[in-house]
Amino acid sequence: MAIQINLGLVLVKKKMSLTELSHRIGISMTNLSLLKTGKVKGVRFSTLEAICRELDCQPGDIVEYVPDYV
Repeated sequence: MAIQINLGLVLVKKKMSLTELSHRIGISMTNLSLLKTGKVKGVRFSTLEAICRELDCQPGDIVEYVPDYV
């Protein structure tokens, strides 16, 4: 898939656990885990906004386009 999710990397850089992020933004661990592993078909802007607010990052830090041919 050409869309890569870098949530795990950002969490490591910010020294925050998935559990802590889940509590801060009110999104279940299951949904965040699925997002982190790239097993989702989409993400709501409100979810992305909440993640970026808590991690003090930009959407492009979380979601990245990587061409399949690379």
